[in-house]
Amino acid sequence: MAGRQLASKWLKTEALLTDPQVAPYIPATMPYAADTLVSMLDEHGMVVIKPIVGTGGNGVIRVLQDGTGYLITHKRRSVHVNTLHSMQYVLSRMRLRRRYIIQQGIHLASIQGRPLDYRVKVVKERGRWEFRAMLGRLASPGLFVTNICKGGSLLRLRHALRLSLPHINAWEKRNEMRHLTRQCIAILEARFPGIGELGFDYGLDHEGKIWILEVNTRPA
Repeated sequence: MAGRQLASKWLKTEALLTDPQVAPYIPATMPYAADTLVSMLDEHGMVVIKPIVGTGGNGVIRVLQDGTGYLITHKRRSVHVNTLHSMQYVLSRMRLRRRYIIQQGIHLASIQGRPLDYRVKVVKERGRWEFRAMLGRLASPGLFVTNICKGGSLLRLRHALRLSLPHINAWEKRNEMRHLTRQCIAILEARFPGIGELGFDYGLDHEGKIWILEVNTRPA
């Protein structure tokens, strides 16, 4: 039985940010606002804009600030604009009428130029949380989202780690991911009693640091 579902990305992020051990794993995340977008781009150089309620990578937009303006990517389409006003106009045309969050963009480790992240799925059975899957998800060529429904490919976790980050210890990184997952389960279960299934989306940057990109209560 799946148990309680919680659609809001912001509520789950807020809960995890309350723990000082877990908070450093979370990219800077704020509710969407035009001035927040500008300040986060100035600070981080790249942001990802996500619907607060949404699945499958739908509606996700990436904005990259460079020396000549802004590169806006949605699905397989990229548009470069020179001014802040132009960027905000393009975003107003791309975004659906939903509420969004802005997340610090992470330059994910990749395989042959294709970004990679990791899905860790856990299920509560007979009062105990069990790991059901730990897999790498490789983005379809030309996309920055890794969702399988968008053409992403599944890889065994340690194989994905070795291909994308050959300089790190894949076994140690897997264990760090498992430990972090257990910490997050405890926080989320205390805040949202009744959850019975969780899917954690982790990203690793080029230095091998783990980032919590998203948590789902209805993981595919």
